[in-house]
Amino acid sequence: MAGGQQAHALVLLEPSEIGGLMLEPVVLLADGSQMRGRVEAELRKRYEPDYRVIATESAGEARTVLGQLRDGRSQVCLVLADQWLAGSTGTELLARVRQLHPAARRALLINWGDPASTEAVVQATVLGDLDVYLVKPGTTRDEQFHRVITEQLGEWGRSNLSGLEVVRVVGEAWAARSHELRELLGRNGVPFGFYAADRPEGQRLLEEAGIAGMALPAVLMFDGRVLADPSNAEIAGALGVATRPGGGRYDVTVIGAGPAGLAAAVYGASEGLSTIVMEPEAMGGQAGTSSLIRNYLGFPSGVSGADLALRAFTQAWSFGAEYVYGSPACGLRPEGPELVVAAADGSEVRSRAVVVATGMAYRRLGIPALDALTGAGVFYGAAASEAMAMKDREVFVVGGGNSAGQAALHLARYAAHVTVLVRGLSLADTMSDYLIREIESAHNIAVRRGIAVTGGAGQGRLERLTLTDLASGAAETVPAVALFVLIGAKPRTEWLPEAVRRDQSGFVLTGTDLLEDGQAGEEWPLRRLPKFLESSLPGVFAVGDVRHGSVKRVASAVGEGSIAIHLVHDHLRGV
Repeated sequence: MAGGQQAHALVLLEPSEIGGLMLEPVVLLADGSQMRGRVEAELRKRYEPDYRVIATESAGEARTVLGQLRDGRSQVCLVLADQWLAGSTGTELLARVRQLHPAARRALLINWGDPASTEAVVQATVLGDLDVYLVKPGTTRDEQFHRVITEQLGEWGRSNLSGLEVVRVVGEAWAARSHELRELLGRNGVPFGFYAADRPEGQRLLEEAGIAGMALPAVLMFDGRVLADPSNAEIAGALGVATRPGGGRYDVTVIGAGPAGLAAAVYGASEGLSTIVMEPEAMGGQAGTSSLIRNYLGFPSGVSGADLALRAFTQAWSFGAEYVYGSPACGLRPEGPELVVAAADGSEVRSRAVVVATGMAYRRLGIPALDALTGAGVFYGAAASEAMAMKDREVFVVGGGNSAGQAALHLARYAAHVTVLVRGLSLADTMSDYLIREIESAHNIAVRRGIAVTGGAGQGRLERLTLTDLASGAAETVPAVALFVLIGAKPRTEWLPEAVRRDQSGFVLTGTDLLEDGQAGEEWPLRRLPKFLESSLPGVFAVGDVRHGSVKRVASAVGEGSIAIHLVHDHLRGV
């Protein structure tokens, strides 16, 4: 939601309170070199007293301190290690950190011109043993050094700190709607707190708001307003987000705020086109649920899907793009020179061109017993908002693609153990090599191949799964508190008219895929041929995952979104 944009940047970097204890955020330095004094001084000068800075000289001393900090009264948020430590290397220490404090960010300190450190960085990055490397500060107030540090602290804070709460949600912890709201707020960058209705703090909030006994979940706004079991659109409206379009006409309507749609919005608005974006759920699309995208150009340390989406939204908004949230598109029709997009709430948007970037919806397992537990232990997608709730639990991830791999690695920061279930016999055909290596090196992730989920059950929440070996047919029942399902998706195109041609799987046909022997069919009304990303309905372009033949990668989606605007310009000029 756009309303979360400004508040997201205001998350307070303060100790969080869990179970009545103030948890102290710790930055640990392990460096026995002659540079240690300068590094320690820079850390203390810039980050105390918000963080407790602890300096150690050896790997053994650092491991001792890390063990002591597992007492539950401290949160290790960042560990910086020099590569050359007494008795060990920095990369070996950081690999150990992942086991002791999985949520901590890990940074390797190197010196300029050290080829051995460079080789260690490459190997550790591939194995997932570090999050970032940085050169030791060369001067006082080395802002390049501090930029990397603050980025890592910010990334840790987004996932681990309870600070400013723009919204408080009180509901049943394992109710499907409670899960939906946590995902909704988290993916849209709105700082929130969730409180179980059967716990003392949740009961206190309900009593203070005067809504004890009313329908749950209850949403308590920052200004004192209380919403009982509200719809997504009602929450968006309370946050000041537009939920219905204005009455004007636009140059281009972008449907969907995933990477492709946001790129189209940025380029459309920046190039002077009046642009409106319609999004029914959350910024970022499926990519927005990814805990870490490591292969996107320009982010060597990776970027979370939610952060990338928030940056892109802010960029489009700053150029003047309008954003309408909450009501999905349900129809599209041409009226003279205009294209009219109908929304489910009865509103309409009129524009001279449309960019369809609706992406895909996660495929379901099709097991009624598990579908009934959706949001109550069964989650479709990465469900990043649920990761911390998996602390010290055993969880399962179904799927063999990149999204499943990213979800497993993110969950492994909190869960005691993660089991990845794949139907195939190899991950190499469906998952990027860097993810496979990280999974193989993670001590608390196991991969079971040739396995299918065939059943499950629980009283009000998931308690057990039935797994079947596809080769032997043998079935087993295993205890389970959470199942994250990432088994592919289907395009969101059922709302489009017949005039927009699709393939057998529902993906929109565009450009040369519409041609036969180099010619457009009789239904094509223009003398020119369809443009590269143009559908069979002139002026309607399809980009990203929804398009037939697209490459299912964030970078390609962004590229298509930007190219579509160039094609829109040509269409509006009658070229």
